Amino acid sequence: MWVTRVDKNADARLRLVCFPYAGSGAWAFRRWGELSPVVEVCAIELPGRGTRMAEPPVRSAAALVPLIARGLEAHLDLPFAFFGHSMGAMLAFEVARHLRRESRVAPLHLFVSGREAPQLADDGPRYHGLPDDELTAVLRELNGTPAEVLDNADLMRLMLPVVRADLEVSETYRYAIDAPLDCPITAFGGRRDASVRSTHLDAWREQTTAVFALRLFEGDHFFLHQAAAPLLRALAHDLERYAGRP
Repeated sequence: MWVTRVDKNADARLRLVCFPYAGSGAWAFRRWGELSPVVEVCAIELPGRGTRMAEPPVRSAAALVPLIARGLEAHLDLPFAFFGHSMGAMLAFEVARHLRRESRVAPLHLFVSGREAPQLADDGPRYHGLPDDELTAVLRELNGTPAEVLDNADLMRLMLPVVRADLEVSETYRYAIDAPLDCPITAFGGRRDASVRSTHLDAWREQTTAVFALRLFEGDHFFLHQAAAPLLRALAHDLERYAGRP
């Protein structure tokens, strides 16, 4: 199953679909279930983790995007919005463009987090080909993986192939020029994120013909955990307007 329902909200008027960052899965959004009484939160579960541990991870965005879009089809019966962090922001953006081309449906709103705008040249470091010990050191420096996981050799043997595949998806992604989306885009970032600066986030405004907003939170690249409460309040505020709540 491509989609995990974080909460099963029979009263929901719209659905927020969350796309994970590299190395994570639907579990990254497990505490988002009480976002709003009118919003049902779902998360994309990629192969190689969670309930799909036995499946080989997919190693390219070009292969992954149409698979996600197909897996989402049964979950687009309500108005929906997308949220994606880091790699997930790129995937959410590309799935939105794929749905526009193939199904002529679109999210009400696209929330992108911790990722530079896709049209910017990506001249950052490439990590997916590093030896295991060097890749583990990078993960430790990025501050997004708990120390108890990094220090557990058995867990890391399971985790590193998934991380490596996700980094390959992210680092080999190539943007193709297309018309901007018609839905509003909000870009979120961490004030102490050294890899994704506010100017990188502000460039997302070129990808929409609708309203654009930029919001910064305290924290580094993984501010979505460090500043979870204010981030969730901001999401609920924006989403509840689509459901007619003040």
